Amino acid sequence: MYKRFLNNQDYLGIITERHLGELIREDEKCLEKAEEAAEGSILEYLTENYEVENALATGKGIREYNPQITYPAGAYFYRDGRIWETLRTVNGRKSPSGKVYWEEFIEVIDSEIPAYSQLVNYNPEDVVVFANVQYRCLEYNGPDFGDIRIPGLAGWEQVTVYGWEANWEYEIWEVACWSGRFYALLNTENIDLTQNPEESDNWGLIGQYDPEYNGYEFSGTEYVVFDGKVYAPTMEVNSDEIREGYNIRPGDPRNLNLKKYMLRIAVYELHKLISPNNVSQIRIVDYEESLRWLRDASKLRINPQIPRKLDSDSRPVTDWQVATFQKDYDPYKNPWQI
Repeated sequence: MYKRFLNNQDYLGIITERHLGELIREDEKCLEKAEEAAEGSILEYLTENYEVENALATGKGIREYNPQITYPAGAYFYRDGRIWETLRTVNGRKSPSGKVYWEEFIEVIDSEIPAYSQLVNYNPEDVVVFANVQYRCLEYNGPDFGDIRIPGLAGWEQVTVYGWEANWEYEIWEVACWSGRFYALLNTENIDLTQNPEESDNWGLIGQYDPEYNGYEFSGTEYVVFDGKVYAPTMEVNSDEIREGYNIRPGDPRNLNLKKYMLRIAVYELHKLISPNNVSQIRIVDYEESLRWLRDASKLRINPQIPRKLDSDSRPVTDWQVATFQKDYDPYKNPWQI
């Protein structure tokens, strides 16, 4: 699936929301096709001399806010249709699990080991580096699995559970199982040791873990039931509240020139896709101006504010050096091929 550099809000800077809706007719795949065509034009002109692939990846890497993800300061995400920048760390939610997702891995691997990312899906046997420690994946995890698990970080620990027996003296906050449900002993005042937890006021029923609830206390007795087992938090397990001005602010890391001209080309391609024989003159003018800008940038006549590609001596690449960046003349093996 094509990852978009632009978003729907960007279009409202040059066309109205109503006009956009009439163009795409509720089918956002039209936008993807138009943007993909626009991106192809940009790559065609700028790939040789500029790190345009990285500039595009900056926008494509912005995803919808996920409460499972812990965002460091300076990260970006979409929320309510807008791009936000984090001012400080925004902690993500940690859910309990009886599975072991990662194990430390000390074997030497010849190839470079990638750093762990919360935005990547992992399969068993994948190896990553996190906090200077190597880990091997044991269970599937990642955003597409709806289960993000940071190596070495659990958040919850399993609590010992006893089977309830009459006349047995339990300690306060010990957990017992009765009739398939779990109870914690809250107090021993006037307790009847022959009365099962379901009938006794001294015992409290432990509820199921709810991923939508964000008010779990950091307490060794904040018990929850998950997958037939009882857990208690070992750290703060709730996701941080998002507050503008405190931990987020509006921000956009995308290159402004790429955004401007990709948007103009995409709108032209969108009109051409919907009605090729009825493209308005203003869209044609915008398209031609965008191509002139791309040609001038490709010939180094203007500065597009995109970092230049560097050679082995850390100098900007010149035209005769471009071929050295190709690993293979098969275009699908070139490093800039999307």
